[in-house]
Amino acid sequence: MLSAFANTFKIPELRNRILFTFGIIALCRVAANVPCPGIDPVQLQNLFERLETQQGAGGLISMFNMFSGSALQQFAVAALGIMPYISASIIMQLMSPVVPQLEKLKREGEAGQQKIIQWTRYLTLVICIVQGFMLAKGMENPQALLGSDVPDVVVNPGVRFQLMTVVILTCGTMILMWLGEQITERGVGNGASLIITVNIITGLPAALFGMWTLLKQQGTGDTQFTFIHVVILFGVFLLVTAGTVALTQGVRKIPIQYARTTAGRRGSGQSTFLPLRVNFANVMPIIFASAILMFPPMITNSVAWLSFLTPWFTYGNVQYMIVYAVLIIVFSFFWVANQFNPVQIADDLKRHGGYIPGIRPGKPTSEFLDRSMTRITMAGSTFLVILSLLPMIFSRQLNLPPVVSQFFGGATLLIIVGVTLDTLRQIESHLLMHHYDGFLQRGQIRGRRMGRAYGV
Repeated sequence: MLSAFANTFKIPELRNRILFTFGIIALCRVAANVPCPGIDPVQLQNLFERLETQQGAGGLISMFNMFSGSALQQFAVAALGIMPYISASIIMQLMSPVVPQLEKLKREGEAGQQKIIQWTRYLTLVICIVQGFMLAKGMENPQALLGSDVPDVVVNPGVRFQLMTVVILTCGTMILMWLGEQITERGVGNGASLIITVNIITGLPAALFGMWTLLKQQGTGDTQFTFIHVVILFGVFLLVTAGTVALTQGVRKIPIQYARTTAGRRGSGQSTFLPLRVNFANVMPIIFASAILMFPPMITNSVAWLSFLTPWFTYGNVQYMIVYAVLIIVFSFFWVANQFNPVQIADDLKRHGGYIPGIRPGKPTSEFLDRSMTRITMAGSTFLVILSLLPMIFSRQLNLPPVVSQFFGGATLLIIVGVTLDTLRQIESHLLMHHYDGFLQRGQIRGRRMGRAYGV
């Protein structure tokens, strides 16, 4: 593996792509550390220190802050992060089966895809304006979250501050969106996913420091957190990481037989397999569900007559876990329905003389593939739900701060491991094209090649 990493810098094109990706990520981190004007930094720090001790609103704010790479904690230019763009992409994908014009654009190839991307950018702009205004109002009135004894964070509240904040935060997110597209086009990996992953990784020092603080408080009796809990957390960290790798790499191999004949006589057939990934959607259901659940609390906390919905969107509540689990399962099946086309795969097999032993070509093959993929997706989405709920369960049972529990299990590790593996696959494809050994065994690589050939 070390030789594979060394070989990446021997290929000029791959080396330039990697260095370009690192440069763009550095720019994203700069945007996450440039504060917006009009905020008292001391009072802002005190506000977040108090939020970290709360399980409800504190957990939601901590998750939002984690996805922004601690930019929210500094109220930086990139405080909204790239999540508005993710939310816009989700909405466009949800609307595609409903709106005939979007469905028509998807069938028009590259030109139609460019039009959908342009509309996604416009929708991102609208979401940024709405979320930026809500964030500005929240900074002007932090007492709504923590009580009347919270000091003011905004130096000069009012319309001028709100307008300035909306413009700055919207520009910050739009720049991040453009930088993410540049990574996807000219770098390595998916730009938006890489930005989210880097933002999450930056929270590791804070999580370790939070654990160290809890251990120091044990001697004073202020907490029940002990060294045993640290061992449990790191054990869960290793188990979730191993489980995520197994889930991401896991496939069901569907045997494929190709009939091959020679002139004048029957020849021997060729056998291969079609890999159906257990976690076909990878980390996208986690990102989608997290992005969706960040938006409703901003409304329920601002509109009085919607307060009865607050428990369903309060991080760590049982109701929140139910909604979170349902969204992950729904988005898993939704992603498969949009990206996996069993009818097309069956037609391609029939056109090239391939068939599944025991299954007739054509419609029976597509029904078999659809049924198999549904069962696999149900198992994969269930495992995603279990891993995603772990940090919330730890927060409730061990009374851990959200900044600690969110990093050592659940969605954060799934995103980190999943995006890392996807990025390594792209790097590995460049290595194989230039006749270098990849990161994994060749048999597995051939399996992934076959999967890409059939769109899986």
